[in-house]
Amino acid sequence: MRIGKILDNKGVSFEFFPPKTQKDQDILLDTAKNLETYKPLFVSVTYGAGGSTISYTKEVVLRLKNELKLNVMAHLTCISHTKEELFDILSFYKNHNIDNILALRGDMPKDGKNIGCNHGFDLVKLIKTHFDDDFCIGVACYPEGHPESPNMEWEMKYFKYKVDQGASFAISQMFFDNTYFYEFLELCEKANINIPIIPGIMPITNFKQISKFASMCGATIPHSITSALENLNEEDVFKKGVEFAIKQCENLIKNGIKHLHFYTLNKSKATLDILKSINFS
Repeated sequence: MRIGKILDNKGVSFEFFPPKTQKDQDILLDTAKNLETYKPLFVSVTYGAGGSTISYTKEVVLRLKNELKLNVMAHLTCISHTKEELFDILSFYKNHNIDNILALRGDMPKDGKNIGCNHGFDLVKLIKTHFDDDFCIGVACYPEGHPESPNMEWEMKYFKYKVDQGASFAISQMFFDNTYFYEFLELCEKANINIPIIPGIMPITNFKQISKFASMCGATIPHSITSALENLNEEDVFKKGVEFAIKQCENLIKNGIKHLHFYTLNKSKATLDILKSINFS
């Protein structure tokens, strides 16, 4: 089912990453089964830097679709794939009736050389040009700006390029202060960007790990949160981090947000705890 056609409905979605072993894939499917209780509108599957786990991504995408009957979106990065490789990957998904793609540039290769498209909007254009209406295309957006963007004016210009090339919806990078998200929505309105924009929620269940993720993607963790978490033990960090995420989600819902996208890290407990508390289904 094409995601762009169902986002008027209130709902949730979940992101997973592809494990490399059969055992870990089975654990992931158990996680997905636990989360399936909340009837996600879709789930998404990432892959590693430079497309390093694309074969595992394909396998997990098909298992989630065929074994759990979930509506699946496959992530696709372009900068480290040739156009021929991109055509092959897209043809694979088309042939297996996967009709949702999250089109991403991907991390720059360490040698600084790319062999594929230069930007996310180039990938959106490639898909629309060569696969016409075979896919519903989602893209990423960055409420605080992409780490490579010098300012938000630059950020909005490139985001609008992706929308103008045919993106149907966007999922935001993680953020921990809703003010950034609301200000981003205002910028989108001024830029005549009218596609649905889904907030990405990352519960802080491991302070060191999530702080590293946030630093890499340019997301600010407010001082009020860092000071509350940095000296806690692992169990208390989890509890407190879930509490912060619950308050964040409640505020988003109060302000009219109809869809929440959870970065699960392939675990279900934190997301389930949040969803039980906010009664959002």
